[in-house]
Amino acid sequence: MQANYTPLSPQSFLVRNARVYPDKPAIVYGGRQTTYREFLERACRLANGLIELGITAESNVALLAPNTPAHLEANFGVHMAGGALVAVNTRLSPQEIAYIVKHSEARVMLVDAEWVPQIAPVMGAMDALEHLIVIEDEAAPEVDWPDGAVTYESFLAGASSGYPALFPENENQTIAVNYTSGTTGHPKGVMYTHRSAYINGVCDVLETSMNAHSVYLWTLPMFHCSGWCYTWGVTALGATHVCLRKPTPASIVEHILEHRVTHLCGAPIVLQMIADGAKAAGIERFEHGLKISTAAAPPSPTIIEHMIGLNAEVVHVYGLTETYGPMTVCEVQREWLDGPIHERARLMARQGVPYMLAEDLQVLDDRDRPVPADGRTMGEACMRGNIVMKGYFRDPEATEKAFRNGWFHSGDLGVMHPDGYIELKDRAKDMIMSGGENISTIEVENVLIAHPAVTDVAVVSRPDEKWGEVPVAFVTLNGADNASETELIEFCRERLAHFKAPKAVIFEELPRTSTGKVQKYLLRERLWQGHERRIN
Repeated sequence: MQANYTPLSPQSFLVRNARVYPDKPAIVYGGRQTTYREFLERACRLANGLIELGITAESNVALLAPNTPAHLEANFGVHMAGGALVAVNTRLSPQEIAYIVKHSEARVMLVDAEWVPQIAPVMGAMDALEHLIVIEDEAAPEVDWPDGAVTYESFLAGASSGYPALFPENENQTIAVNYTSGTTGHPKGVMYTHRSAYINGVCDVLETSMNAHSVYLWTLPMFHCSGWCYTWGVTALGATHVCLRKPTPASIVEHILEHRVTHLCGAPIVLQMIADGAKAAGIERFEHGLKISTAAAPPSPTIIEHMIGLNAEVVHVYGLTETYGPMTVCEVQREWLDGPIHERARLMARQGVPYMLAEDLQVLDDRDRPVPADGRTMGEACMRGNIVMKGYFRDPEATEKAFRNGWFHSGDLGVMHPDGYIELKDRAKDMIMSGGENISTIEVENVLIAHPAVTDVAVVSRPDEKWGEVPVAFVTLNGADNASETELIEFCRERLAHFKAPKAVIFEELPRTSTGKVQKYLLRERLWQGHERRIN
């Protein structure tokens, strides 16, 4: 290693702060605190244990767990062993989980005890899996697990606490593989690098004005884009992580007050949960102040007004799994603060400008030329720079397509305003964003069309007060068989994660063009009449 160069890696964040803040609480969970010294020691034990199992720079390690200390430890211990972490969405069905573990070729899987019954029936479908490590938790139910599985604590206890010193020689080595449904309904593994994870972690805390005294509450799932890289960013500052296994309005507000939380992230539904929880608890204002980064559907003027009343500042960000989570932020101009709340909310609902270390973001036409900055001309949001994915794991064709002409093509359609801020208007592939989760309409349609009574189907979004938007299915029956709305919804729930199932089914003939293409926009317009739809 040269005297004037060290590869960028989040590994250095934890090593540094175990030295700077050895006795400071790094992680708080229930009645337990983990200091930065202990955080590093446990990550080292995990790393050394994984090395003993043969994990190397070519290995992926799967993880299925909620927002717990073990999840944070894996975000360091796995890459300290040289491997890459594959954190799986806990809301997926057993079949979807099995597909991801199989596709990622993970030989080792860490799983929270609560999810053991879900994966037990599909273990045989995880071809490369050799080792199962069960994370026990007082908040998780007692369960039986498959033969050969070991507990997380016994695994750590049997490993060395010494620093493995496997700092990556190449900062572009893969640190994580985060799976997204994409626009086809087939999960794609988005590869993150040490370098870009480091950079976006730093961006997160710079853009939200965090410091070593900040307290971050984990309302955002850590499996989602590596927790938008806050798993690494909060650690970079030596700030405190407060883990929350299952966010509810009451538990969020309770944790905010008890731990004097200064920062958190989530979809607008989290803002509504805070408002509801505060109202139920009789809380009119968080005296210590709170900053919330929100993505997915833009926050409504009403919820922004509620947050201001609670002494909470809302920061609107935008990104994709392919951009390590947030890549843009709607930087609030001082003059906005003097205007009416509705106008301020309208401006804050835009996706904004690139993160300070992200580099380039443009709205491009179909020839990859910047559209006029007139706030009207539609184009595709395209990115390039420091926080764009390495590529899709085991999918060079999809990678090449996404990176055509030197840009990452997001598939999101929007406009560029004269002030340089972008605003998204739609998703090119009809993707539905429900409560911060992507739902591929094609995936849902493929399930419904498999029902013997269904001959035609189209799935579009409908506005929803709680989730921003939810899927609705338009279905044509074949005439010979019959099926009820309840039956079709249950049919989907049995084959998909429950949040992907349509919330309503409308039976009718589908409108089509002369070439036979379903005119989804007509169906969507009916459902969104009187509402403005922005997809973020």
